[in-house]
Amino acid sequence: MILTIHRHVISRVPRFSVSHDNAKTWLLHVSSVQQEDRGYYMCQVNTNPMISQVGYLQVVVPPNILDSESTQSTVAIRENQNISLTCKADGFPAPKIMWRREDGQAISVERRKKVNVYDGEQLNLTRISRTEMGAYLCIATNGVPPSVSKRIIVDVECKSDKNPHLLHHILNTRTHNAFHHTPTIHI
Repeated sequence: MILTIHRHVISRVPRFSVSHDNAKTWLLHVSSVQQEDRGYYMCQVNTNPMISQVGYLQVVVPPNILDSESTQSTVAIRENQNISLTCKADGFPAPKIMWRREDGQAISVERRKKVNVYDGEQLNLTRISRTEMGAYLCIATNGVPPSVSKRIIVDVECKSDKNPHLLHHILNTRTHNAFHHTPTIHI
């Protein structure tokens, strides 16, 4: 597509303009740059022989976490079950996704290996235990500021042979009692 001829802008895109410094320098200006502006641009001087200069405009886009394609902000799972946390992001260049626990504790990967940071869109937690309960941070980065993160809280429900409603009541009573100094129920 021809954008300009001399000082006249041919394209019907008002974001493009041309300036000239009255020497031998012409400048193409692109305002409010968009991803679709990425590509090669050529300046051509119609002499005999024709002279041209080609430049490439690289458009970078900071990362953005796609909430609709990622795990919701709070999830509940029964103890000893498996769960997959997903975090998707877009941007250019394509963002790198990493996971870490908000409390700084290591993440159990494949039940035997513990890592402080896990790379990848999907974090699989197998046979989850109460010690893995808490906030997990999904961080998307691509070298274009700012990096972004999403906080996902994982609640692990206790697996008990006893009445789960009674256990829930007892745990709530213990928490309540810690603040109000009333008698505690023991099982």
